[in-house]
Amino acid sequence: MEVTYYGHSCFLVKTGKHQLLFDPFITPNELAKEVDVNSIKPDYVLLSHGHQDHMADAEQILKQSGATLVGQFELTAWFGNKGVEKTHPMNTGGKWDFDFGSVRLTPAVHSSSFPDGSYAGTASGFVVEAGGNTFYYAGDTDLFGDMKLIGERFKPQFAFLPIGDNFTMDAEAALVAARYVGVTKVIGMHYDTFPYIKIDKAAVQARAREEGIELLLPAVGETITL
Repeated sequence: MEVTYYGHSCFLVKTGKHQLLFDPFITPNELAKEVDVNSIKPDYVLLSHGHQDHMADAEQILKQSGATLVGQFELTAWFGNKGVEKTHPMNTGGKWDFDFGSVRLTPAVHSSSFPDGSYAGTASGFVVEAGGNTFYYAGDTDLFGDMKLIGERFKPQFAFLPIGDNFTMDAEAALVAARYVGVTKVIGMHYDTFPYIKIDKAAVQARAREEGIELLLPAVGETITL
């Protein structure tokens, strides 16, 4: 399984013949200025919630690729009204089997609204099973106790967790989340993009090693194999 980081909380996951793109926020992100959005053509786009820093490039990518949008009902309806043809609405706790594997929506402790301030459903995370792997994409969230249930029920091999603080949990809470979910490999996200969420990467990785956690912080544009 290959994972390419496009900055902030945006990742392209290649599993078998399919590509899954999470939370595309690229063109407004100064740290991702070298990424060519026009070249990104996934099979599926998964959106965790409606904030602009998670879906700024979603409409363009969905239309240029013909990808299927997966997310909360309100998100898929909003994009459907903007001319996105292929959507799959879901809601918290729901699971669906796709041609690449399955997606289950999990809770996330966060707000969610569209750019005009209207209701965008509840914020979500995802448990994805694909190509013999299971992983957890937490979305924007605080630490919460029911992450233990995600670990007990689905036993992910690795997790994407926010670590930037201020708008989400910080790196220390993410280490607790990793223990709750039962993973020793974490891909950090939602950090460094804005002044509010700048982190000391070396320090947080050293702290993770103390806890027996491998915290991966790939460079923007870098592809890693998991």
